[in-house]
Amino acid sequence: MSTVQEYEVADAMQISDAAAAKVKWLVEDEGNDNLKLRVFVTGGGCSGFQYGFTFDELQAEDDTCISKNGIAMLVDPLSFQYLAGSMVDYTEGLEGSRFLVINPNASATCGCGSSFSI
Repeated sequence: MSTVQEYEVADAMQISDAAAAKVKWLVEDEGNDNLKLRVFVTGGGCSGFQYGFTFDELQAEDDTCISKNGIAMLVDPLSFQYLAGSMVDYTEGLEGSRFLVINPNASATCGCGSSFSI
């Protein structure tokens, strides 16, 4: 029996419509329907922890998978403890285009929003 956790949008973490649309576009552009957005947390950055984003074809048995509008977002168990309740969004502006995390667990963030502390 698999321990993969699958969540709908309203549970645990969310992905905005803008982020889901961008992921869908990027997956279609790559021509690989097996790609999933992986969101993770690593040590570093100016506030202690740093958000990371990559595309992954492989889903580990203990990954949490959040689906919306035909796309999937993966989060490993270690990162999930820091990201529970967060929303992944996508923005385009003067600073360029980027995925970002709106994290209610963060007690402080850096100016660009790519790192945080708890």
